[in-house]
Amino acid sequence: LFDGIYPFYPQQRKAAVFDIRTIIVIVVFLTLACSFLLIIPGIRGRARLYWTLRVLLSLFVGVVIVAVQFTGDWETGWVQANTSYKSFSCARVSADIGLHIGLAGVNITLRGNPVHQINETINYNEHFPWDFGADYDRSYSEGLQKGLPSPILYVAEKFSRQSPCAVHRQYRIAGHYASAMLWVAFCTWIISNILFSMPVLVYGGYMLLVTGAFMIFSLLSFSTVRNSPMCLIQIGTGTLHVTYGGSFWLMLAVGLLCLVAGITIVAMHHLNLDLLKAFFDLREDKAEEHQEMPEVFVNPHFVSKGL
Repeated sequence: LFDGIYPFYPQQRKAAVFDIRTIIVIVVFLTLACSFLLIIPGIRGRARLYWTLRVLLSLFVGVVIVAVQFTGDWETGWVQANTSYKSFSCARVSADIGLHIGLAGVNITLRGNPVHQINETINYNEHFPWDFGADYDRSYSEGLQKGLPSPILYVAEKFSRQSPCAVHRQYRIAGHYASAMLWVAFCTWIISNILFSMPVLVYGGYMLLVTGAFMIFSLLSFSTVRNSPMCLIQIGTGTLHVTYGGSFWLMLAVGLLCLVAGITIVAMHHLNLDLLKAFFDLREDKAEEHQEMPEVFVNPHFVSKGL
């Protein structure tokens, strides 16, 4: 107690909905997509459909690779429980406790059911980072000083360095290497787009395969956390279990999409190059293919003068 007052927030905090970095990434890629859609009417014929499909799919892959690094739902879990709300208080609340694990940290949410209970608005979303350069234990200590609700502190304590669960180091290293592999995948994605525009189609297909491979490697890196047994998170009479979240499955789907697209491009290069060139709008005129001279018209006036 501080002068007889509980060390809680002076006012209720609002739950965060989106990470600002994720919003910035999405806005940047949406701007690129809208800019391309403005020039679509200038492309004629069937090539307009091919260009639209290629560009939108490529931008979708790029935004997924970057955005999932800042999301917090690689692993998620929810539990509904009747639990104590604050330290030094016997008040109990009915709430939904959520755990959202990302590459750079963990988000713990507490939402009252209903939201308004014991004359307060119970709606929290607290982030505890563990990426390199961040101090998880310091963030946890600051939460103690602020007087965060007991369920949030209880769940956050499971991921601290001093916790008997001993999962902090595993999550931190797995998230670090998964993020590094995704940045490599982003670089190879850029190279593949450059090769497609040069155009060197078969090498662009190879780089697309490399992009998909690094995306799958990032998933394998993150999944190594399952090698360490997770402590039971018992809240009231319920147990909070975590499963792979939306970002994990989205990354898996996009990684497989890159692998399938890369294999298709390489196969078409060896089996049906004309169809591949048609899709990339690279068909050459027959006159250029056979190196034929175009028809020449001569002015008879100059011929009669011997010019």
